[in-house]
Amino acid sequence: MEDYLKAIYTLQTEQGPPVATSDVASALGKTPPTVTSMLTKLEERGLIIREKYKGAELTAEGETVALEVVRHHRLLEAYLTEHLDYDWSEVHDEADALEHHISEEFERRVAEALDDPEVDPHGDPIPSADLEPLEEEAASRLSQHAVGDRLVVTRVRDRDQSELDYLSEAGITPGTRIEVIDVAPFGMVTVRLPGEGREQSLPEGVAESIRVEPVDGGTDAVGEVGRT
Repeated sequence: MEDYLKAIYTLQTEQGPPVATSDVASALGKTPPTVTSMLTKLEERGLIIREKYKGAELTAEGETVALEVVRHHRLLEAYLTEHLDYDWSEVHDEADALEHHISEEFERRVAEALDDPEVDPHGDPIPSADLEPLEEEAASRLSQHAVGDRLVVTRVRDRDQSELDYLSEAGITPGTRIEVIDVAPFGMVTVRLPGEGREQSLPEGVAESIRVEPVDGGTDAVGEVGRT
């Protein structure tokens, strides 16, 4: 049940509610009939509400359960990378396996060991210990930007190991400043990175998965992106 609630929460965050049964099935690798059966159980327990032909949405209680699982998952990802030398591309599946089985005391100690981080290695916000709903993100997708935009990476998708390996090799991680220098008609986005002005072309699907914000201070503050 926790896996389903977390999946619905993630999809709601990415695309807004309600969440289609087919999207939940795709996210979890389940068949639509299996998902429908579980959604019925979740609705009976008051964890979701469903609208016929539209999909499911978490109730306040369902969101609280989902936030606890998300907190466990993202704290574990941070702990695995910072204290056990896992690569950021390896931690998602490990955290998936562990997130349902840790105690509240273990969660507290992990958070304390990490000095209560606000984000995980991929830039995803970590819910607070009181499980207050996360504020809506202001960041946009890199694929939405035009040539000349100067940005800082805030988040990357954590569910595709090969994609994370690709971004790591490219030097594109949360906190990286980039400048869009070309957007091809077929969707390829080319950016310039700090340092020696190295350029990196990103397929449309990868650019879609990268969240960015304008660099603080406007044009003058980032005029040297790629040239410093």
